Amino acid sequence: MMRVTLRVLDGADRGQNFDSVDTPVTIGREEGNVIQLNDERVSRFHVKIQSDGDRLVLTDLESTNGTRVNGEDVRLRVLKYGDLIQLGRTLVLVGSREQIEQRLAELPSQDSKGWFWFRRNRSAEDSSSESSNPWAETENLQDYLFNHETPELPDDMTATQAAQLAELLDYLRLRIRGLIATAKEDKSGHVTLGAVPWQKLLDVNSRLAEMVRRIGEPDSDH
Repeated sequence: MMRVTLRVLDGADRGQNFDSVDTPVTIGREEGNVIQLNDERVSRFHVKIQSDGDRLVLTDLESTNGTRVNGEDVRLRVLKYGDLIQLGRTLVLVGSREQIEQRLAELPSQDSKGWFWFRRNRSAEDSSSESSNPWAETENLQDYLFNHETPELPDDMTATQAAQLAELLDYLRLRIRGLIATAKEDKSGHVTLGAVPWQKLLDVNSRLAEMVRRIGEPDSDH
């Protein structure tokens, strides 16, 4: 029997971590699932993740809105650490940081193999298709990243709080700057990130989700 770690990156349950859960794991909206999600677009019993030898296998349980892995509609899929599962408006990252790092270390090279891409601007023919973008059901990734109003900094912070916030923002700025520097753009306007920086970007997203949840639930033990 294998165990699996699942981290919620987006959706109502963002910031939730389910560490080393025994398989099989059912995920859905209804009580009785191993992982219950607060997402009205998730079916009562949406997917099952089970072990088959040393592999993790995801099965869609005839969900209403379907399941995507790395942006592709799937019914059955062998999962790898670092895969993204989309259930309704919920985005789940498979694997702990250590497991993903180990998988990346075992890749033979960081060339064109394993590159993930997204369009800087979605074309008209893409507007009706959501499969190329894991965030597409909630909103376009570019809108999600760049078109929100910048939030204001809190007032009346103590010197210590201001220093902590500055340190946190600088940490994020430097990590994102490093990832941007690795991006490649071709003549058609596609921007690509290698597998390693892509996983680092997902890790930054996961850490931010955890911070937001901790801030929103300061008395929670989770």
